[in-house]
Order: sequence, then C-alpha cells, then structure tokens
Amino acid sequence: MGHHHHHGHSHGHSHGHGHGHSHTSNKKALLSSFILISVFMIVEVIGGFLTNSLALLSDAGHMLSDAAALGLSFFAIKLGEKQVSQEKTYGYKRFEIIAAALNGITLIVISLYIFYEALQRFFAPPEVQSTGMFMISITGLVVNIIAAWILMSGDKDDNLNVRSAFLHVLGDMLGSVGAIVAALLIMFFGWTIADPIASVIVAVIIIISGFRVTKDSFHILMEGAPTQIDIHQVKEALSKIPFVKEVHDLHIWTITSGYPVLSCHITILGDAIHDDILARSQKILHDEFHIEHSTIQVEKAEVGCPSPHGTCN
Repeated sequence: MGHHHHHGHSHGHSHGHGHGHSHTSNKKALLSSFILISVFMIVEVIGGFLTNSLALLSDAGHMLSDAAALGLSFFAIKLGEKQVSQEKTYGYKRFEIIAAALNGITLIVISLYIFYEALQRFFAPPEVQSTGMFMISITGLVVNIIAAWILMSGDKDDNLNVRSAFLHVLGDMLGSVGAIVAALLIMFFGWTIADPIASVIVAVIIIISGFRVTKDSFHILMEGAPTQIDIHQVKEALSKIPFVKEVHDLHIWTITSGYPVLSCHITILGDAIHDDILARSQKILHDEFHIEHSTIQVEKAEVGCPSPHGTCN
C-alpha cells in the first residue's frame, strides 16, 4: 500500500501522474514472482513426497507462505484500485487484512504439521532419495534468486507490499539452502537425521512469520490502536490547543496497514471559534501523527455533556 491513495480526496490531482509507472511495475513484479513461486511450490511438494524428504516439504510450506504473501500483495494492489462503493465505504482495503489473517493461520498449521512429522522422523529416520532432493532444492534456490531479482526491479523501497514480499523470498532462500545442505549430508555421510533437522529449522521460521502476521492482522481486525501512534500523545497534543477544554471519546484504529483513522469529541470554551479549532486539530493530526482521516466533533462546553453521569469522559 503506497502512500498515494490515502489522501486522494483532498488533493488527488496534484500527483495523479507520477505514481502510474511504479504501480504497474509493482503489479507485474508481484504477479510474475507469484506465478514462478507457486509453480515451483507444487513441484517441491510432489518432489518432497517422491523423494520422501521432509526438508523439501517444509521448504514448500515456506514457499506457500511466500506465494500467499505475493498473491496477497498483488490482490491488495488490484483491489485497492477498485472504487469505494456506497456499501463498502472503505473500498476493499480491509480484504488485505482478512486474507493476511487467514494466511497467518495457515502458516501456523503447516509448521505444526512439520514439527509433528519431524518428531517421528527423529526416532525413526526413513530412507531419503538424496540425489533427487539435491536436484530439487538446487532448482528451488535458483527460482528464489530469480524471484528476488524480479522484485528488486520493482520499487521495493516505496511499497511496503513489495518489500515484505522481497523479505519473504530471501527467507525462502535459507530454506532451500537448508535442504541442499541436508541432501549433501545424506549423500556423503548417510546422515538421514539431517532431513528432519533442516525441516524443523524451516518450520520455526514459518511459525514465527505466521504468528507475527496473525497477531498484527488480528490487532487491526479488533480495531486496536495503530502500534506506531501513541494515543496519549495524541490526546495531549489536542488538549494543548488554546480554548480546548477537553478531549474525549478518542478512538484511533486502522483500516489496512498504513491507513490510520481517528475520531474524537473536543469540548471548547465559549469564545473559541469552531472552525479554527477544527483546522488546528486536523493540522496537528496530519503533521505530527500522519493521520489523514479524522472525524472530529467539536462541542461547546456550556451545553454540557450528553452522558447520563454528568461527567465528560
């Protein structure tokens, strides 16, 4: 999610042109690496079963996490282009988070399966066709290098999606390297135990990323405050505006990554000018906290508070 479609409504015309090219190149890069990795992932799953290598299967699991991340980023860009509709007032930006949550849960399940399989293999290491395993894992490494190179040519510095996809692919290289090393150990020393060891290492990487993705997306789905914004600081900054009596009912949540939204009530003293307070508070939110979207209700203090307890908070 680049930064460009957050504030389209306020000054969309000023930068309508510049973003076009990088957007298309991002989409192309994501799509082509997605297809590449998905195809190879299927090869690796079949190869894992045929050569009886758990390391290959776990690397395929890691590739699934990549494919999911790439596909997700691609869809997020595609769906982000879909217009906001009357029923879906935020467009489809939320889809990205829901898909990320599902992706995270899937990863956790896959890695638990690998742990379970590996445990059995530690006690009774089965025969592994190490030559086939070696060939496939070498190819896997090459595929990842190509995918990384494709993503490098996108603009991974601007776009969060492309950057996370790139990091995924780098992590994937480690999985392939693990499988290569395990295959060599089995080929030369007959250490069949190397196979479950390599797969456990990869499974740990998968479960960590799966857990992180799930945690972050659940935080957003539960309307948690964005991690990079301190809600107390926001409250304090708004309370410091002259003529502001108090700030209450303050909520900050996230629509999708990098898209914070705020709503609050501001009680003002009699001589304050409503629009002036509003403009000031929006400027503070924009400049200091990078919140582009805010809904602020400004109330006169003497009108009192609608709450039944007579206290405003």
